[in-house]
Amino acid sequence: MKRKKYSIYRYLVKQRQLSPVERISNRFGYMGTAFIMVSPYLLESDNLGAYTYLIGGFISLPQVVLAKQWNLVLLNCNLLVGYGYYLLNHI
Repeated sequence: MKRKKYSIYRYLVKQRQLSPVERISNRFGYMGTAFIMVSPYLLESDNLGAYTYLIGGFISLPQVVLAKQWNLVLLNCNLLVGYGYYLLNHI
């Protein structure tokens, strides 16, 4: 029974190797997400959080474009425009 269940799962999942572009974009995506996660805590310290939001949004864009997650692409573009505007008004 267990072997049959394992073969069904194996049939449902496609095993493949990631291309170098996909690998590097995944790493950039993780790094960008880390910047975005840290940013709210840095907002009050001389606008450093706004810069880390911009860096995180820009760095994580390749991952979501390659994954064709268009809602996250729009969310990151909104983040870039919003915090770019915030920095322009607070300089």
